[in-house]
Amino acid sequence: MNENENLVIDDDFSPDEMIIRRKREPEVRTGVTVSAVLKTAAESFESLRAKNPLVECITSHAGAAPAANALFAAGASPMVLEDMGEATEFAHTTDSLLVNMGTVTKAQTDAMRAAVSHANNAVRPWALVPSGIGTLPLRTFATKELMRRFPAIIRGNGSEIMFLAGSPSGGRGSESLVSSEEAVPGAQRLAGVTRAVVVVAGDSDFVAAEGTPTVCVQHGALPRFAGSGSIHGALCAAFLGTLGTRGRWEAAVSATVVMSVASEKALKASKGPGSFLPAFIDALAALTPAEIQKLGKVKVLNAAD
Repeated sequence: MNENENLVIDDDFSPDEMIIRRKREPEVRTGVTVSAVLKTAAESFESLRAKNPLVECITSHAGAAPAANALFAAGASPMVLEDMGEATEFAHTTDSLLVNMGTVTKAQTDAMRAAVSHANNAVRPWALVPSGIGTLPLRTFATKELMRRFPAIIRGNGSEIMFLAGSPSGGRGSESLVSSEEAVPGAQRLAGVTRAVVVVAGDSDFVAAEGTPTVCVQHGALPRFAGSGSIHGALCAAFLGTLGTRGRWEAAVSATVVMSVASEKALKASKGPGSFLPAFIDALAALTPAEIQKLGKVKVLNAAD
């Protein structure tokens, strides 16, 4: 059955932010422990490399090359598109879709809408990265519209997630004005309304899903560089392409743990922001499932291992 059937309007948000949500009850996950999360990430990464999912990317200009290189390094195959016709045609052959609002134009938002519609019709999961929303009207309006079209994963910084969850203002461009930890209640609420898995990125990353304990993924102080959000979103999409819509939580935690472990390795190998990105791509390419289980730093909120 098409997962987009049996829809109702949910007015949990204000009237101009009504979200279409599914009637079905959320999946309740038990037994979410540190060891289980790391095992899931390691096994999912092994599956990703075996499947080599094809990921359609509509992303920012600054993030396109880093995201594509990260997908290649992880074991996936990227295709970066902007044209509405190409995005529509390609949606039927891809395994998953990334939509990043980083540098939107009217033509690009048309391509996003078309790609999302065709991905949904083909039952292909997709990830949404709401970069810089809350201050600029074009990307803000387009993001709110796309949020109603069943993203499997929503990945943003604290301010972006807080804005989608009802905060009156966003961040300062792509910079968050709140910590990722402060945004966790908003992420949990957003996950409950959209039924997406919500990933909040920051000094620590948090993965929230309705019916599931929130997972915190820890990492070192990463240098700021253009394309980090695109990379994280692309990895989310790659794991979605491997695990499918019903594996959205597994995809989100796996992408976040893999991003964290590769980043930690890159921090040790690099000398600063300029050398970090190449070191990250190298670390991701050399990453093994055993390293994910050994080096991943995870906490499960309100739960014990």
